[in-house]
Amino acid sequence: MLMTRWLWAGRSLPARIARLPLIPPSLLVRGLAAARARAYRSCLMHPEALPLPTVAVGNLTVGGSGKTPIASWIARYYSSKGHTPGIVLRGYGGDEGTVHRNSVPGAVVIEDPDRLRGAKEAASLGADVLVLDDAYQRLDVDRDLNIAVVSAESGRAVSWTLPAGPWREGWKALGRADLVIVTRKRARFRAATRIAERAKHVVNHRPVAIVRLGISQFRGMLSGVVLGTDEIDGANLVAGAGIADPHTFAVQCRAMGAQVSLLAWGDHHQFSDRDIRRLVHAGRKADYVVITEKDAVKLRDCWPRHRPEPFVASLDLTWERGGDTVRSCLDAVVAGVEELVS
Repeated sequence: MLMTRWLWAGRSLPARIARLPLIPPSLLVRGLAAARARAYRSCLMHPEALPLPTVAVGNLTVGGSGKTPIASWIARYYSSKGHTPGIVLRGYGGDEGTVHRNSVPGAVVIEDPDRLRGAKEAASLGADVLVLDDAYQRLDVDRDLNIAVVSAESGRAVSWTLPAGPWREGWKALGRADLVIVTRKRARFRAATRIAERAKHVVNHRPVAIVRLGISQFRGMLSGVVLGTDEIDGANLVAGAGIADPHTFAVQCRAMGAQVSLLAWGDHHQFSDRDIRRLVHAGRKADYVVITEKDAVKLRDCWPRHRPEPFVASLDLTWERGGDTVRSCLDAVVAGVEELVS
């Protein structure tokens, strides 16, 4: 994890040299992605129609942008309007699907690499609107609203596509977006604004919103007991994170006034007994062990019951620009459904 972060964000001479052999495959990845997009744009290839109004959410980089919290928020929004959202995702790692089920109890969550098949299953189970998580690059299925999520923290990364950098596609791919949402976790609002202005040059007159993803509270993984922010301020924390950007999680905890030691693993990490022992041991010297919702999915059933439970961070979304526009775009997707119901 530290090596990847150094490789993809490092500006030093050793980091630049380390990226050199990865540049040819990076150029190949970019070329293939551009050719595929061009084939769909020129109608040489055609996307499959889905059975319900559909919102697709995805990003340009590998993980860490906040697409899953955004997808959950969209599903909760539709649920609050009386709809039954169907969240369809690939299901890699087995954690994001459970996070969606916990976050949106009224949603139909389908984990299937075949998005068309997953969409049909969601419709058969009562969904009336679809939210496709991690689907910006899924050009093989149609959608009514295409949302690109861009992290303000991505400005620190080099501009290369995989494997020399974290990008799945270049910035020009934002031209396919109907709406761009810039997220920020540890970046300042000014940095998010710069990313938003850069995005506007690509998407022309389509809307660009900014949202802050912050930790709203911590809850006991087993008990559900809320850990107050006053108890975090000044506390010694061990932050365990098997996510795409664990360092941002640590920074968010430090912003609450805590002293933080970070234990980091790769995204979608499957915790071994050794990993758990390491986390338990580190927690003995701290006031609390804190983890992410994705990691709690995998740790909840195997955490030693005779050890103090970890506290799970809950993310809160605060729209800082364009929130009303986002809601209007979502309403437009289901306008036809609501007319049929009425």
